[in-house]
Amino acid sequence: MLAIRTQENITRSLFRRTRILLVDEDFRDRDHYRRMLHDSGFDVTACADFTEAAHLLEDLSFECVVVSQGGPDFDGRVVLERSVARNRYRPVIVISRYHDVGCYLEAMQLGAVDYLEKPLTAVDIVRTVTTHLQPRHAAA
Repeated sequence: MLAIRTQENITRSLFRRTRILLVDEDFRDRDHYRRMLHDSGFDVTACADFTEAAHLLEDLSFECVVVSQGGPDFDGRVVLERSVARNRYRPVIVISRYHDVGCYLEAMQLGAVDYLEKPLTAVDIVRTVTTHLQPRHAAA
């Protein structure tokens, strides 16, 4: 019997080994998004501390970074800056509960590829990550 390949199965097979660093100080959000990404086939390292996450970028290899803005002062900036400094082609996606235009503009100017407002559905976060992991010519 032939198995029908769904979009979910295709996504899982394409991105099974893709490593994602997820940084969010809110333990509920961090666990929720980690499970969503993991259930979609990604290898997720979750971290609560922005400084620790910035150090992880020095020691480990990740294909994508999803970082919370943190507070209104954009605490996640340190992770975004370190990620871009280490690999400007690695997509960094900022997620936020604080809908601040200044932080949005700063994130985009620093090299973020997307800025999403929480709460996110599984479809939202997985679609965003997979879109930004595709080669530039394939996403166009």
